[in-house]
Amino acid sequence: MSQLFIISIIATGIITILLVPVTKKFPKVELTSKQYRIIAVSVLIFSFISTFFVVYVSKIDLQWTTFLYILPVIALGGAIFSTGIERKIKSAVVLLSIIAVAYILGAPLFNANDKYKSAEMAEDVEIKAFDETQTPASVPPKYVKNKMKKAFGQVPNTSFYELGNLQIQKVNGEYVYIAPVEFSGLFKWFNGKTTPGYFTMSATDANENPKFVKQEMTYVPSAFLNKNLERHIRLQYPTLIFYGAPQLEVDDDGKPYYIRSYGEFISARNGFDVKGIILVDAATGKSEKITLADVPAFIDGAVSPETVSLQNSYFGNYVHGFWNSVFGKKDVKLPSDEGTEANVSPIFTEQGEMYYFTDFTSPKEGVDSMLGYSLTNARTGEATYYTGNLEESYMDSQGALEIIEKKFIEKKWEGEMPVLYNFYGEASWLTAVLDSNGFLQNYFIVSAANPEISAYASTPNEALKLYKTALSRGGSMVEGASDAEEARATGEVIRVYKERVGDFTMVSFLLASGKSFIVSTETVPLAVYMEAGDTVNVIYLATGEQFLPVKDVVITGLPGQK
Repeated sequence: MSQLFIISIIATGIITILLVPVTKKFPKVELTSKQYRIIAVSVLIFSFISTFFVVYVSKIDLQWTTFLYILPVIALGGAIFSTGIERKIKSAVVLLSIIAVAYILGAPLFNANDKYKSAEMAEDVEIKAFDETQTPASVPPKYVKNKMKKAFGQVPNTSFYELGNLQIQKVNGEYVYIAPVEFSGLFKWFNGKTTPGYFTMSATDANENPKFVKQEMTYVPSAFLNKNLERHIRLQYPTLIFYGAPQLEVDDDGKPYYIRSYGEFISARNGFDVKGIILVDAATGKSEKITLADVPAFIDGAVSPETVSLQNSYFGNYVHGFWNSVFGKKDVKLPSDEGTEANVSPIFTEQGEMYYFTDFTSPKEGVDSMLGYSLTNARTGEATYYTGNLEESYMDSQGALEIIEKKFIEKKWEGEMPVLYNFYGEASWLTAVLDSNGFLQNYFIVSAANPEISAYASTPNEALKLYKTALSRGGSMVEGASDAEEARATGEVIRVYKERVGDFTMVSFLLASGKSFIVSTETVPLAVYMEAGDTVNVIYLATGEQFLPVKDVVITGLPGQK
């Protein structure tokens, strides 16, 4: 607060000097010394109150360039009220300040190359194959928010509060969604003073119910006056440049913190280049400025999703400068707007690192082919652009959503949160499918290069099993993390388990040799007749999994088979 007072006083002094004639001479008006003092003091007081009020309410940064926008108006008023040499000096200030404002407003025309350089990415062909023994963090946020709202009765004094924004992160090795409880209005804040805690729910298991964690928080985005989180940060760091909304992060002990990304303008109050975070204890308000290199281990999303989305825009649009992005559009690629957070989707690697995913498409209308995709490290901001197999044309996220819409057109189900994975060596879209009420119905996987190859099931892992058999049937090369090779086995079936999944039946069976197999009736329709005691000849993929995926199976003695 003290810095705000000091800067307001300095700004007030400059405004008063510009508006009130230093020579004490007004055009065509003769004032006594007392009248002059009254005018000067009045301008001083009014300027201070106005400056303090505007800065306090708007929470704008207090770099000196902020005041350039009003300088021409103030200087013009001062020139009108002045005479002689003072009028000439203030007129010159008007001219210079107009040039400065024009420079700021025109910055996007000439700093496009600097923006592109700040967002430039390393380049690769394809992401590493997904480990088929893992479960992707694929529960869609819309579904999670619906479940959290239904569990809101766990919150004490429920009428005071509402559910805040979702964030995904890793807590104690588990991937979870976190959503703070926020005040629902000014009077609720006045009566409540603090929020009671936050909700958490698994990001990998859609069947898990939300849990309310009691942790009182005072400094939150929905609070007012000095307890408002953004104002609290601004009052302590009045000159820092922020981009993106504050996000809740929880350490492994369940203690809540808010973070906000800060950085620098690319040039002339335009563009943004992230440098670090402000970390705020949500209970006490204690704050700390931390560079990206020193971010604590429990923080997953140090770089705000809004910042990543902005960098993707720089990288895709400004490859050949500003004017090319408007007219020629050579090599321009547009980042998708299908992400779950500010047009990007957070995902986790096998090592537990969070990245923001975005796919890029052509600026040409009616084209749904993907030009590439990017992954941006959420802690460091470092990004890699993947071109995909240049010999194949990949479908973009919008194309994947359209396939789902057509697949379930009668039920009016829609896809949400499409993310591209490398499943078994095939670039594939994994998308959650929700009904019209926002409830999760299944998971849909479709090949980006061969849209006719797809599978869906009630869980991601079941969908992966079906997708593996669909890839085998479709002639695609099933590899994955285990570098599977084709093998054969013959023996007696001693156990059989059949489960209906989607439009087909998954048949799991155990041979006397101790090996377990799994096959879909989509791949081998006659497998539905398998029973214990049958002798079978199996062609399978040696993936090393507990249940080995079957490419073909022959049941000895079954009519129509040898």
